[in-house]
Amino acid sequence: MDSIQYIWKDRKRILGMPITFTRYRLSEDRLFCEKGFLNIKQDEVLLYRVRDLELKMTLGQRLFGVGTVTVMSSDKTMPNLVLKNVKDPVFVKELIHTQVEEMKIRRRVRVGEIMGN
Repeated sequence: MDSIQYIWKDRKRILGMPITFTRYRLSEDRLFCEKGFLNIKQDEVLLYRVRDLELKMTLGQRLFGVGTVTVMSSDKTMPNLVLKNVKDPVFVKELIHTQVEEMKIRRRVRVGEIMGN
């Protein structure tokens, strides 16, 4: 993954500190989630397949400046990718939204293609 240029990177946070082994990365065309230390699991979602974004910030998350961004896609293997406890979640959601729209324009994706029709 080192050869990919990332627009944004973060880790899942506990009490606002990035001390977990769950890493999130956003490139120009994909969103990655990597979990684990000894056994590593990597998932990715192609941005042009994203259908919707959701932002949740509980009171506890707001106190530590984090939130959860859920990415819903038309991908069969990864329909929902949850970016849990990321720093500055409003910025992250808007950044993902901007990249999703850019990739849909680049790939000339129509709404019917996203909905599965």
